[in-house]
This record gives sequence, structure tokens and C-alpha cells, in this order.
Amino acid sequence: MSRAWTKHKGIAVPLYRKDIDTDQILPKQFMKKTERTGFGVHLFHNWRYIDEDGKTPNPDFVLNQDRYKNASVLIAGENFGCGSSREHAPWSLADYGFRVVIAPSFADIFFGNCAKNGIALVKLSMEEVEEILEFVTNQEGAEISVDLDALVVFSGEKKYRFTLSESLLNRIANGWDDVDLTMKHLSRIEAFESTLA
Repeated sequence: MSRAWTKHKGIAVPLYRKDIDTDQILPKQFMKKTERTGFGVHLFHNWRYIDEDGKTPNPDFVLNQDRYKNASVLIAGENFGCGSSREHAPWSLADYGFRVVIAPSFADIFFGNCAKNGIALVKLSMEEVEEILEFVTNQEGAEISVDLDALVVFSGEKKYRFTLSESLLNRIANGWDDVDLTMKHLSRIEAFESTLA
């Protein structure tokens, strides 16, 4: 799946807890691979599964409920993505299928890591997040739309404006990670390397 997008509409799932850290998003025992794929099955592992092996889903956890199947928008609490700077946590969110996380606040390093993986972190006020949360909780199959060109979230009949830096917008809209940005300067890199021979 391409990381690049500017408009997204998807089922939203509420996980309105404060201080969800990177180890809760993806526990450290699953960070043994260097490629980005295959992490989605371990997303929120300790909450999603009753057993350590991940064979028995926890029926009480929101991602295991039928109404939130195929969710691609996550509604979270304050300070989402705190903890370590590991990029594996955004890899697991992206591999699962999330394109947007809406919360009142995020950890700074996590912000950049998510953009590199095609995930927009949308910061709204506590009141706005709780309004969206109410809409998502009360209406089964509720979908949220996010327009990066207009910097607007559409939730039911309401819309919410947010900000995102131009550099992060460009990353998401073009699907660029650090390697992609470096390769944009390939001719200059090769020219420099030729002077070293």
C-alpha cells in the first residue's frame, strides 16, 4: 500500500487513553526485523491478545470488535506516542492500516516518525477530540474524513481545522521517508563522490 495520500476517509476507532507509549503500541519483543512490514499483527499486542503468543484475541479490546474492523483512523488521548524514539511503533500502525491519529497531543519525535510512514497526526483541542469520540462511539461504522490540502477533519456534520508543518505535509502527500528525500539529491551526491576518486 502506498504511503502517499492527501485525502482519507475511514472507519474511526476510539482508544482514548492518556500516555500511550511506544512500548504499548509495539512491545519491544517484536522489534527484531528491520523491514517495515509484518508489524501490524503485533500492534497493541498486550491489549489485543489474552495470551503472549497472540493467538487468543481479547474480546474486550476495541480493535477486536466487529464494528471497528478495518479502522484506519485512531482517536487517542493526550501524549500519544511517548516513550522511546523507536520507529517500529509507527511501522506497526501503518502496517495495520492506520493513516490518521487524532489526539490532543503527541510526543515530538513520534510526530516526525509517523509522517515518514504516511500517518498524519492531527492535534485538536481536548473538547474537539471528545466531540469526535462521542460521534464515533455513538454511531456504528462512523467514518472520519481528513483533507490535508484544506487541513480539515470532517466528523459527521462538523469540521475541525488543524495545522501541520509544510515539511510533514510534503512527506505524507508524497510518501517520502528520509531515504526518499536523500535520493532527490542523487545527482549532487554522485557529483561529489566523483571528486573523491
